[in-house]
Amino acid sequence: MSGERAPRAQRRGGRVSPARLVAYDVLRDVDERDAYANLALPSRIHAANLDGRDAALATELVAGTLRGQGRYDRILELASGRSVDRIDERTLRVLRLGAHQLLAMRTASHAAVNESVELQRKVANPAAAGFVNGVLRSVGRATNDEWNDRIDEEADSADQALAARSSHPAWIVRALRDALRAEGRDSELEALLEADNTPPKVNLVLLPGAGLDAETAAALGSDPERGRELVVAGVSPLGLELEGGDPARALDAIDAPDGYVRVQDQGSQLAALALTRARPVREGERWLDLCAGPGGKTAVLGAEAALSGATVRANEVAEHRAQLVRRSIEATPDTVEVVSHDGRDDDAFGGGAFDRILVDAPCSGLGALRRRPEARWRKQPTDLPALTELQGDLLEAAVPHLAPGGLLAYVTCSPHRAETRVVLDGLLKRHSELREIDAKRVLNEVSRGELDLAGGALHAQLWPHRNGTDAMFIALLERV
Repeated sequence: MSGERAPRAQRRGGRVSPARLVAYDVLRDVDERDAYANLALPSRIHAANLDGRDAALATELVAGTLRGQGRYDRILELASGRSVDRIDERTLRVLRLGAHQLLAMRTASHAAVNESVELQRKVANPAAAGFVNGVLRSVGRATNDEWNDRIDEEADSADQALAARSSHPAWIVRALRDALRAEGRDSELEALLEADNTPPKVNLVLLPGAGLDAETAAALGSDPERGRELVVAGVSPLGLELEGGDPARALDAIDAPDGYVRVQDQGSQLAALALTRARPVREGERWLDLCAGPGGKTAVLGAEAALSGATVRANEVAEHRAQLVRRSIEATPDTVEVVSHDGRDDDAFGGGAFDRILVDAPCSGLGALRRRPEARWRKQPTDLPALTELQGDLLEAAVPHLAPGGLLAYVTCSPHRAETRVVLDGLLKRHSELREIDAKRVLNEVSRGELDLAGGALHAQLWPHRNGTDAMFIALLERV
């Protein structure tokens, strides 16, 4: 055993806080293992046995650094005089964490710099500790406004400057502008980019059939002494918002049957409700969720179906995600059948026709950047052709299995026009038996008029800056 290296926790030590070590490890997981920060962070916090205060610090360091990464990288380039491509990846992670503390947190400048230097010595190249010290001291000598002015002055174009200041890749900035311009709202672009960089409130769904109303659930889930307040708010009739406190404790405190209360963005809630409430349900209807993983929308469909006498078939191509779907339908296991097939194959449909089909297609995820900030740095415009081909193939596979008079909902968590209207218009051109119906009207009825939906098209595009939801695209088609 003498030749083995000591475990990471034993090798480390010294003056770096455990929260910063955890934050660095999560950022490394994101970079090197394609991990999702929201999944990697809890396990790292648990392994390090962080207390509540350090866990909160690690969470802010990770989420804030990932959201601000593009802006911080440009500032680090200006401060160091070299491209970030020429900085060792380990050192760059240390610098990004330091920049976030200097520019977006209340950390004292000397503490942010000193802790970063010590972190560099422990996790990266110790010989570059002086470089880290010098660059971060330079970063700390200017204010955010001054750095923004320098970014603007040295940018090659207005779009490049906006992309750097808002910490979004330029191609995403252009795609979001195009989507807003289609609604006549391109003046809202900077508000949208700011919303992407603002941590969203935790949203819960109270599924129909839980046996208690929203006000009662909110009262049970609140605990003012621990700073936890659950309120009935948002655009979904099933939605609750958590204002402070631990979501898990709020869920535990609500006295609802198992599976009836869960964390879910209200845009996802509305996407499922658009299909179930577009018109009254006839008893015995058959519904299909073609791309069901991880199961949030399936849970809403199952609860709605259980109350109206319908049944749901939920298909997910990846078996491990199908397991997540099975766990999501804890409230209505007798109403939902979960299967695992490629959604383009006949096996996914199991024979017969469906009265309502949800195609929540795999997409770029550009609508959820506020919750998954690392996604903006992973996606490339070259990813879109394969995604749009898959989206079109899934819709094509679904159409023959839609009963006459049946409804099909096409949903993506992306506002990119190539993944939304272009895919949908192609489908409509190929299928004269399909007619688009007014999703805006349906959603306004579902949300009790709480939504601000712009543009003249029949689809509905939700936005974080305008609706407080992920940027979900929702279109409804009827087979005539």
